[in-house]
Amino acid sequence: MNWTVRDLAEKSGVHRNTITRAEANDKGPGYALSAICDALEMGGVIFVDSDDEGPGVRLKKKDENAEGQ
Repeated sequence: MNWTVRDLAEKSGVHRNTITRAEANDKGPGYALSAICDALEMGGVIFVDSDDEGPGVRLKKKDENAEGQ
């Protein structure tokens, strides 16, 4: 992905300061976290439900036929 905080802020509509606080484990408002998750999913992140080993994330494979990749 190689996104900066500024990139994520633009894609999610969430202020950079809120993203920085979320990175520091200050959860912040629920709407902001939801918007951040939505932007990450559109960017190719897959959130994996919790199991015995806990929750996780994966990255989608790049579509080799897609333009610009």
